[in-house]
Amino acid sequence: MKTVYSVILIILYCLCVTGCDDRLSEKYKKGENTLNHLKNETSPYLLQHADNPVDWYPWGPEALEKAKAEDKPILLSVGYSACHWCHVMEHESFENDEIARIMNENFICIKVDREERPDIDQLYMRFVQLVTGSGGWPMTVFLTPDREPFFGGTYFPPEDRYGRPGFKRVLLMMADFYHHRKEKLNQNLQQLERIFQKELSAGMVSGNLPGGDVLKSAAHDLSTMYEPRYGGIGRAPKFPAVQVLSFFLRRYRATDEKVWLEMVTHTLTQMANGGIYDHLGGGFARYSTDDQWLVPHFEKMLYDNALLTGLYLDVYQLTGEEFYRHVAEDIGRFVLREMTDAKGGFYSSLDADSEGEEGRYYIWSREEILNILGNDEGNVFCLYYGVTANGNFEGRNILHVARTLKETAGKTGHTPEEAAGILDKGRKILLRQREKRIRPGLDDKILTSWNGLMLSAFARLYQVTRDERYARVIRKNVEFLWDTMWQDQHLLRTYKDGKAHIDAFAEDYAFLSAGLMDAYEALFDVSYLHKARMLTDYANTRFTAENGGYYTAADNSENLYQRMRDDADQATPSATGVMLMNNLRLYAFTGNENYRGRAEKILKAYGALFSQSPYAYASYLNALDFYLEKPYEIVLFR
Repeated sequence: MKTVYSVILIILYCLCVTGCDDRLSEKYKKGENTLNHLKNETSPYLLQHADNPVDWYPWGPEALEKAKAEDKPILLSVGYSACHWCHVMEHESFENDEIARIMNENFICIKVDREERPDIDQLYMRFVQLVTGSGGWPMTVFLTPDREPFFGGTYFPPEDRYGRPGFKRVLLMMADFYHHRKEKLNQNLQQLERIFQKELSAGMVSGNLPGGDVLKSAAHDLSTMYEPRYGGIGRAPKFPAVQVLSFFLRRYRATDEKVWLEMVTHTLTQMANGGIYDHLGGGFARYSTDDQWLVPHFEKMLYDNALLTGLYLDVYQLTGEEFYRHVAEDIGRFVLREMTDAKGGFYSSLDADSEGEEGRYYIWSREEILNILGNDEGNVFCLYYGVTANGNFEGRNILHVARTLKETAGKTGHTPEEAAGILDKGRKILLRQREKRIRPGLDDKILTSWNGLMLSAFARLYQVTRDERYARVIRKNVEFLWDTMWQDQHLLRTYKDGKAHIDAFAEDYAFLSAGLMDAYEALFDVSYLHKARMLTDYANTRFTAENGGYYTAADNSENLYQRMRDDADQATPSATGVMLMNNLRLYAFTGNENYRGRAEKILKAYGALFSQSPYAYASYLNALDFYLEKPYEIVLFR
């Protein structure tokens, strides 16, 4: 890693000590805006940038060929619609005429929605992580016309601040470096490619099938990451870590040691009582910026809510406590109310920002609440949800459960039953009032993979509640996805405004296949199982890597700078981890040894990493537990 840092430091040193060519500076004083090529895209994120003075192109042949023809470096900017800092950089830099002129004169500027193109995002994010030690969005990467990365970072302010170089200065430096330091550029590219290749091949040594000792060791290591006061894995910022918590539940089932269950119940209770949870409308924000789950990053993502639905239902079934079922059903109601298309697909996300401020849609002043609910009922509401005159977030309040129902009732002179009724009434009134505000932006593109996750969530909701509404949701979603996304014997990735496009990636096949198997187990429609098997067979043919894992993109997809594997869990479980479980489940359903053989090959290839990096491979650990324990088979006779 030190070698990687030294490469970047050499680049920056050379640029800083020599400065920029005066001839370039004169050119930047003139220039005119050109047509923005994003106007015909379907991605809400790309459309947000369609009227920028930057001459943005979508990723594709036109932009890539133009870069080669004009011998210009590519400025690649990657983000997503709900990203707060993506909006900040747009307002500060991409809407700035002077910065736009510099970009247009010296670069072919390409915008990518990371949710539409996870292959591009994964490849260049790994480069940024290698050369800077961290990553995030917006991601900014400078490429040669051959798509080789030579410098990158995340958010850049327009001028030097926050300890970061200003974007204008970075642009001028990168343009000068590309055109006037070719020899050094080529040396750095060769060195970075060697490091990249070494990093991609690291850790992949096929061994024996891992056993129960691996599960025990991984569970111990993960338990040391548990934060006991407020729950969760690690310290702030805190993410849901659904795969790890699911693994803890499996350890509880295997050992009957309550500590595993208690870590999960404590975490889920703290999350649902915290500000990361929307106490009026249901659903969870992406993550908490603090240890207490109080201050969220306010964006709401479909995938988080899908994964958390299943986890809360698991805990409900283990404990019988209605609290966890209510949270899961509230998530379902939120998704159906705010994130479901009339045709049956599920939208991608709600923005963190509204009216140019992060979280504005969700926060309240005490005065507002008292005016709306009245002093008596408003005081009950404010006590329970921790609302004060000074606020807990920029002078206003993020709702969170600050005291128990019994404590609230005692302090306000009500019975617990009366207080519960007041709170229920108050939530409904404030939700209706909140809906009159300017809403956060909705990313209404429909992604196959995330729809697969939400399909699994509704399948679980139906299994647990037997509510026919969920059965209808399942049938409608499967019908929509199959009619829209399955074309010419392969899947497509994204849909919006009547257009489905972009060939699907490994996660699309993995998550939808899993969702279809869950839908089959909920409704016993055998066509769902057939579809799941078709998708898994396709993925096993087109996406498999030499080691048994899965590449992010198919073997007949666009050739990028490097072909990446979808290995480690991120915000969602890895495609390889999910495909591992899919193959094991299909073996259990069909008895076809090919599925078990493929699953065992994955376990042998990745088994050594389970103990080294259990957090990154928790989805594999869950599949390994399933493999070792084997499912029960029930035979019914008539």
